[in-house]
Amino acid sequence: MHYFLIAGETSGDLHAGQLISALRDADPEARFTFLGGDCMAAASASAPVVHCRDMAFMGFSEVLRHLGDIRRIMRTARRALLEAKPDCLILIDYPSFNLKMARVAARAGIPVFYYISPKLWAWKKWRIRDIRRLVDRVLCILPFEPEWYRANRYDNAVYVGNPSVEEIERALAQAPAHQDFARAHRLRDNRQFLALLPGSRIGEIRCNLPIMDAVARQFPQYTIVVAGAPGIPDEFYKGLTKFSVVRDATHNLLAVSHAALVTSGTATLEAALAGVPQVVTYRSNGSRVAYSLMKRLLHVKHVSLPNLIVGDTIIPEMLLHLCTPEAVTEQLAAICPDNAPARRAQLQGYADMRQRLGGPGAAMRAANIITTRLKELKQ
Repeated sequence: MHYFLIAGETSGDLHAGQLISALRDADPEARFTFLGGDCMAAASASAPVVHCRDMAFMGFSEVLRHLGDIRRIMRTARRALLEAKPDCLILIDYPSFNLKMARVAARAGIPVFYYISPKLWAWKKWRIRDIRRLVDRVLCILPFEPEWYRANRYDNAVYVGNPSVEEIERALAQAPAHQDFARAHRLRDNRQFLALLPGSRIGEIRCNLPIMDAVARQFPQYTIVVAGAPGIPDEFYKGLTKFSVVRDATHNLLAVSHAALVTSGTATLEAALAGVPQVVTYRSNGSRVAYSLMKRLLHVKHVSLPNLIVGDTIIPEMLLHLCTPEAVTEQLAAICPDNAPARRAQLQGYADMRQRLGGPGAAMRAANIITTRLKELKQ
């Protein structure tokens, strides 16, 4: 069968790459067309129609500045989908773009699957109307999502597990020792590592890395290491920090780190699965007005995935105007000592989260559901 996939961000590309590999196992005749990144390209042995680094726009102002680019990408995606005439369209998160593509597919009679559900339970709940009308199956990666969908009159959502569980387990099993990691990246190996994960998009890195840099300078007892994002040039990081930047090694960095500062997103879950105590940052424009607006729009008490999964505050979330060097420094200092109560509490919260997520195999379960459903539709 011919599968058309769209992932608009780096984290989605990683998960979609695993799904492509699983689809190839489930369907030896599988062919792929996609908008995405390097992981999808490697798994499918083909190039993307559009690379996800050209699609990752953050926030209203950045989207507004790039409306022309977004429209051009949408036209390219629409044309590629209709020309490919695939057996299905598989969407990975990225709802503003992907739900528009779902409409194109539905009009063309192409079944739509959503792997990695949009966070409708957090905001823009009204999008459930599009899900009901356009999407055949939602393959959820957070355990509370199917119940939320059922409560909102959509019965075709199923929890398949979380792909980060398998990805982090594999990374930890293959991770180098502390000294080997330091040697490979020309870092000092006589001190513990403090990891800075400022995000994968230029906008969020620009907003969050300066805060992280200022905080990290207060902890000279650690070797500070920044996780570089694919497609972001070294010169961009050099304009924001003097600390070392490592490439294509985020999971290995987490495996050898003592603590981390993490911009809200998938990386918070990855750090938790790796057992790294963390402070979550999300700066954006940092204004009180933006914070008040966010509080009104969000339907949840937390924004970081570990807190959402457990349903409690196990990780401090320093958001917008609360994300200051002083406040983040205070939170980080509380989790750094080995026997600190805040550190022990986070690690216990991680254990609870891990139990709720279940075992590995999310991509294979999703692939089996997709291929089985397509066979049913063709009967």
